[in-house]
Amino acid sequence: MSGRSREGLAAAGTAGLAQAEAARRLAADGPNLLPGSQPKSLLGILLGVMREPMFLMLLIAGGIYLLLGDRAEALFLLAFVFVVIGITLAQERKTRRALESLRDLSAPRALVIRDGQEQRIAGRDVVRGDLLVLHEGDRIAADARLLQGRMTLDESLLTGEAVPVDKRPDPRPHPLAAPGGDGSDALFASTVVTSGVGLAIVQATGTATAVGRIGQALATTVEVTSGLQQSSRALIRTLTVIALLLATSLVLINWLWDTHPLLPSLLSGIALAMAILPEEIPVILTVFLALGAWRLSKSRVLTRRVPAVEALGAITVLAVDKTGTLTQNRMQVAELAVGAAVFDAAAAEVPETFHTLVEFAMLATPGDPYDPMEKAIQVFGHARLAGTEHIHDDRAPEFQYDLVPDILAMTRVYSGARPDVHLLATKGAPEAVADLCHLPAAEWQAIQQRVAAMAERGLRVLGVARGIWQSGSPAGAWPASQHDFDFEFLGLVAFLDPPRPEVPAAIAECRAAGVRVLMLTGDHPATARAIARQVGLSERAEVILGAEIAALDDAALRERLRHADLCARLQPEQKLRLVRVLQQAGEVVAMTGDGVNDAPALKAADVGIAMGERGTDVAREAAALILLDDSFASIVGAIAQGRRIFDNITRATRFVFAVHMPIIALALLPALLHWPTLLLPVHIVLLELLIDPACSIVFEAEPAAHDTMRRPPRPLAASPFAPGNVGHALAQGLGIAMILLGGHALLQQVAGWDEATLRLAVFGALVLALFLLILVNRDPRPLAARRGRAGNPWLLRMFVGVGGVLAAVTLIPSLRAVMGFAAVSLPPLLAALALLGLCALWLYGLRAVVGRHAHRTRTPR
Repeated sequence: MSGRSREGLAAAGTAGLAQAEAARRLAADGPNLLPGSQPKSLLGILLGVMREPMFLMLLIAGGIYLLLGDRAEALFLLAFVFVVIGITLAQERKTRRALESLRDLSAPRALVIRDGQEQRIAGRDVVRGDLLVLHEGDRIAADARLLQGRMTLDESLLTGEAVPVDKRPDPRPHPLAAPGGDGSDALFASTVVTSGVGLAIVQATGTATAVGRIGQALATTVEVTSGLQQSSRALIRTLTVIALLLATSLVLINWLWDTHPLLPSLLSGIALAMAILPEEIPVILTVFLALGAWRLSKSRVLTRRVPAVEALGAITVLAVDKTGTLTQNRMQVAELAVGAAVFDAAAAEVPETFHTLVEFAMLATPGDPYDPMEKAIQVFGHARLAGTEHIHDDRAPEFQYDLVPDILAMTRVYSGARPDVHLLATKGAPEAVADLCHLPAAEWQAIQQRVAAMAERGLRVLGVARGIWQSGSPAGAWPASQHDFDFEFLGLVAFLDPPRPEVPAAIAECRAAGVRVLMLTGDHPATARAIARQVGLSERAEVILGAEIAALDDAALRERLRHADLCARLQPEQKLRLVRVLQQAGEVVAMTGDGVNDAPALKAADVGIAMGERGTDVAREAAALILLDDSFASIVGAIAQGRRIFDNITRATRFVFAVHMPIIALALLPALLHWPTLLLPVHIVLLELLIDPACSIVFEAEPAAHDTMRRPPRPLAASPFAPGNVGHALAQGLGIAMILLGGHALLQQVAGWDEATLRLAVFGALVLALFLLILVNRDPRPLAARRGRAGNPWLLRMFVGVGGVLAAVTLIPSLRAVMGFAAVSLPPLLAALALLGLCALWLYGLRAVVGRHAHRTRTPR
């Protein structure tokens, strides 16, 4: 494997394309994009609207009014058809823009060399002739030919073969080989670098790549629907069937039994069906989840799969990497130790005693490392040993032994003075390196004490060793294991990665929210304890080691996890098992990861969170969320946003069910009781146009309650359609319905009001009660629990809008005639206010009772 740095690769090759030439090729060839799903066209949206039951009923009702000769009513209804289309287009555009902005953020990026400088650009901007700088975990942006370096690739996307294939440069001019070729220089778009580094030149982009030629199978990607969206659609289908059955029954009763004319009977049936259908529910879920994901992106958390937003508020365990998430990921060499001698890196000059230690630490490290500690070694060595014979940038290893679970150390083998003599440079966990050196017990004990003292101060420690191996012949086979060599222990290198300053407060917030934080690290257990104490993660001394995890069965591991918050000396592959064991214990798990080996755990977790700054492409694609700043505080903020989003969906759902109850009652009971008709299709359409923005704008913008992160997580199976929430809504709506129907009966029987005056009073009270329902459903808790709550900027606008619509349909003569209202006078106005007052007493009394119960039981609201 080549140990050359990417700077060396660039210098040995070319300066790459000029920026102007790259722009010209991009214009000529088009963007480097694969066939994908296209945004829904205007015609597609229109056809979707026309298939909606509400739209069909509007058309039918408009046609009936025309047959009855009521042209004004017909035109009014048909005009609302265009209003409905306009609202649908606006909502579609709003949701689509939010999703497209998320896709733009999550699009793959590529590291290229242009004008002699490395640049990270969007994958879509890669062009033929670009030089790609590739590292482990990268997803290749285009078909290319390897110029320098050596790598292994996962080409299973193209070949179906899970075994990675080896890639090496081939200086001979030739076309790209077919996918799956071991030893070829052909690299293919969308395949993954599993190991190694390299420099490649792009040969084809977009649909000209191997994956682009696969066909239109990739163009049929479908947006995944969440569990809530699926359950809501099933609910709407059920309610649609119920609405049609009840409406048909009402038409038949009025026409056959009560001998009413057919067309007015059809209008009553259509009004009832329109009243029953809560078509706002799908809008709530689509808009709230999409805009919620967009809001998360503003907090530096990118949502790759919108359904993950649902699970955020249910997280009970947050399993996080230490490095870069809890700490700043600014690793630097802090100390060197050789025998009893210790060097503090803050000193100006490195004594000669430590030069060999630093030299072999650098030889044991790739020239262009990915790991933060390896980067720190190279930076320190080049800064402190520059101009000495200890820098070997021109040397490439002949062979490399990578870390394996049973040997937490890596060895790089270099050519020696003779062809059969080889130089060995090793670094790794101090205990692993000491074991390779076969140290005497006393010497090993002294090293252990030194490592423990460093780890207790929060330092990460690596051991370094060197060796000479004589193969016996220049072409001798490499030994199977590092244990087959003889090593000399050189010393210890200690690193400092300070905690992020915002982490202690974020962990305290998690604890208050009932979210347990579990630290995962490959470090020494003492280092894990030191960092945990510094950030306030845990005071428990117990640490589970990776070796223990391997030895325990699932039941024993589950029990150990109940008593420990720290997992140290962990292998990336063990994360998947931890996720599954925690989920078996009933936990909802969020897991962070950044490497190729983290991908299975990220996919298995309820919410997989990849690191945006240091994560690999594979990890980012496996995760549901991407942390753009790698900060733990951003994860906690995402959990709070997830809780707010679910709370607002619950509030909006309660409002929808509540507001539909009086509409159903006022459409159904007068027809059955032979009272004057109160609500016609025109009234219900007007109410729907007020309800829709209330749901999709007012409730979506509702700020989080001040105690959002001071209550336990909701159950993962919790639903806005739970009996408690729907029952509360039905109680609200039935109370309003009873008050309005009672007022209608009283005013008709006692005061002897005519139909137009009754309709004016009752409809006015109903519209104002709609706004009252918004206020009540913002938060059902007692007043004391609502103190400190932020205001909603859309409330006043909604009130002005509702008041403006009500004033228009009651004061403008043409609209008043269409609505069938009497002229506005003091008696119906006072009656409407009296009915509104009774509705307020009912709603606020019910809120006090339900709020006290909810506050006691701490159920999600």
